[in-house]
Amino acid sequence: MTSEIDTANAEGGQVRASTLELFFDLVFVFTMTQLTHVFTHHPGWEALGQVALLFGVIWWMYSGYVWLTNEVAPNSSTRRTFLLLGMFGFFVLALAIPDAFHGTGIAFGIGYILVNTVHTAMFYANGGASATVAIKRIAPLNALAAGLVLAGGFAHGWPQYLCWAIAFAVQVLSPYLVDTGDFVVRASHFCERHGLVIIVAIGESVVSIGAGLAGEKLTVPLVANVALGLALAYVLWWAYFGMDDERGEHALASVPDRARSRPGVLAYGYALYPLLVGIIVAAAGIKMSIAHGNEAASVATAAALSGGVALYFLGQFFFRLALRLPRPWSRFIAAVAVAATIPIGVVWVAWAQLAALVAVAYLAVIVDDLVTLRTGQHSAYL
Repeated sequence: MTSEIDTANAEGGQVRASTLELFFDLVFVFTMTQLTHVFTHHPGWEALGQVALLFGVIWWMYSGYVWLTNEVAPNSSTRRTFLLLGMFGFFVLALAIPDAFHGTGIAFGIGYILVNTVHTAMFYANGGASATVAIKRIAPLNALAAGLVLAGGFAHGWPQYLCWAIAFAVQVLSPYLVDTGDFVVRASHFCERHGLVIIVAIGESVVSIGAGLAGEKLTVPLVANVALGLALAYVLWWAYFGMDDERGEHALASVPDRARSRPGVLAYGYALYPLLVGIIVAAAGIKMSIAHGNEAASVATAAALSGGVALYFLGQFFFRLALRLPRPWSRFIAAVAVAATIPIGVVWVAWAQLAALVAVAYLAVIVDDLVTLRTGQHSAYL
């Protein structure tokens, strides 16, 4: 480990996350809160589409900053200043999220341009030789996406959706349009940083529990609902950090340096997208149902609660596939199983759906863990 740290420092990169990066992630908490608000304000398919689109373009650049700090350690005043400037850009994006489709799209676009510019400039000026070559290849596509986001901010109606959808498509396709093999991926830092993002996102579900109880009188049934909500947040945490976090780092580290960028973007870029959207939607479901546990839930609320957890497991399914981890199919089965709890909240009461959701999700995770232990594998928690 000492040798790895010395090598990384000499190249300007990192092997572990810094406290400044943890500070940077506070903006991500606010971003998740704002996206949850978008869904809870008018729950339904349109809101889900807006959340998926907004988070899609944001996630691409936010993950891009993980790639950036993986290569460019914030170990000087200049680097820290520019990183904070990027943090400011993300904060502007987050502020603009609630009305991005109805008036604040321009601010969203300007914030995105700032985030994109700082990212490219820091990579180009401070990255190693190979990273500089890589950013030169992908920067034009990032700039095109940023321009489309800004153009969408000036548009209204379907042209706005179209501009932002094309921007998202450009981002998703860019790793296949240019060679990204020159990006350096230090597995320990890279995996830890993305893991911290997941923790921050799960924290939003805890925040949603508290937000959904504002002004409510504390009663025994209400406290029981809170316990179920916290249990669900714990299950989401355990599902990833019980085994997959550690196994993912080992799997990525075993890939030759030059070949790491492709599985890195597949597992920690593409696969984490549905996983994180799932957390946002599930948090919205918790927020809308937690204070009304003794009542039947609306279809939108029930679908958000269980459907969000299903998306989370689906993201883990793709994560395991990308890194060739054992039993990806078990997470797919878990996704189907938790989605099947949706009718419980609609035809009965919300607390029953939440209880069934926790039981089914936890059972799926425990069974998978037991199978893992029988194969002789272990982790820091098992």
